[in-house]
Amino acid sequence: MVQHSGVLSRRDVLRLGSAAAAAGLLSACALDTTGAPGSQDSDGLVFYSTQLATTEEAESLRRQILAGFGTPVDYVTDSSSTKMFDRLRADAKAGTSSVQVVGALQGEIATLWAEGLLRDMTDVVEELATGAGGRRFTRQYLDLARMDGRYAFVPWIQASYLMAARTDALQYLPPGADVQRLTYDQLLGWTRTLQQATGSPELGLPAGPDGLLKRFLQGYAYPSFTGGVNSTFRSPDAAAMWQWLRAAWATANPQSVTYGNMAEPLLSGEVWVAWDHAVRLVDALQARPDDIVSFPAPVGPRGRGYLPVLGGLSVPRSVADPTASIELIRHLTDPARASTTLRTVAWFPPQDLAGLLGGLPPGIEAEAATLQAMITAPDALASSLAVGLGNQSGAYDKVFTDTFRQIVLGDGDIPSTLATQGAALQGVLDQAGARCWRPDPVGEGVCRVG
Repeated sequence: MVQHSGVLSRRDVLRLGSAAAAAGLLSACALDTTGAPGSQDSDGLVFYSTQLATTEEAESLRRQILAGFGTPVDYVTDSSSTKMFDRLRADAKAGTSSVQVVGALQGEIATLWAEGLLRDMTDVVEELATGAGGRRFTRQYLDLARMDGRYAFVPWIQASYLMAARTDALQYLPPGADVQRLTYDQLLGWTRTLQQATGSPELGLPAGPDGLLKRFLQGYAYPSFTGGVNSTFRSPDAAAMWQWLRAAWATANPQSVTYGNMAEPLLSGEVWVAWDHAVRLVDALQARPDDIVSFPAPVGPRGRGYLPVLGGLSVPRSVADPTASIELIRHLTDPARASTTLRTVAWFPPQDLAGLLGGLPPGIEAEAATLQAMITAPDALASSLAVGLGNQSGAYDKVFTDTFRQIVLGDGDIPSTLATQGAALQGVLDQAGARCWRPDPVGEGVCRVG
């Protein structure tokens, strides 16, 4: 993997981490995926996060992002939100505080907030946003951090999903099309032309077991074509979206059903046009910045649907004195630390990105510009990750992947499939007692499938 301008590839991080371990230089903060505290001094803070949980991300946080913070920090990671929930519930029941800072996605924090397990972070958000050296939090991320009229967390990291293409593919764009302002119809026309010109299907979608196609459906295709997700799941506009996806899939590399990460297929030339999470695409953009370009997801009949992936920081209510916890949050959201986070793990700060453009490694610079363009586009239609599903999150995602398999892979009848899967979706929402979230109309009571 090529290294550019001070950012380490995942391979480089792992290599350096192994060497440091051999020299006895790794942080004393032990990674413990079981959720139990590491061997940290009793005066330290336990920072428990479901994000930045890979080995290389965790080491970057310990060795670089936490550098300069005066209090020892035991960084405990586990991508399982269930284990985090169980631990904080046990703390609350016992009246103890084994965790001092929580890092999690917006939807995960919403569950903890609804159960009364988190401190109100309004005072911290207001101080950081308005005080000296204030964080220039993007308004939409501040809005996502508000729950029941209060701030449940401090915005920490964000990413989204982008498109990327090999520059060889650009010559086949439809006449008059701008890759930075594509419509879904233009994307389909482009991939059809590519297939005809090259003799092979060149679109790539991460539809494998570890892929994130479900997020494409929930945050991009559905909002762009229907203006909603749950409330429009079986609507005529949804049927039109599935017809588009079936046609687009005919131009996709058949290996897409195995893809979990689109970086390697782009680098190898297996696909020429792809959609994926920004963090998963960055290695391709870093390795071949002159040969691979990034661009926003297309615009549909109802807008340019996109899904901000927002991670936040909060303090459990069981923490008797939050002073040290808040100091750690100040450190993690400091502009200098935010820049380090961006450069080392390719997660963007939920702050104005315009000030970061210029001087970044090429791949990250490209993604930052693409994210900024997508967020500020006049036709932007931001969705929220599912909120309030609790342990029904997996069942919720399964409805979308099952619908994809039946309609697109199985060539099933669209209206009858949407009717059947819509009933299953309503059952999931009923079981969770979940209210609607954006872009569906937010209101009281269980979200109703339309």
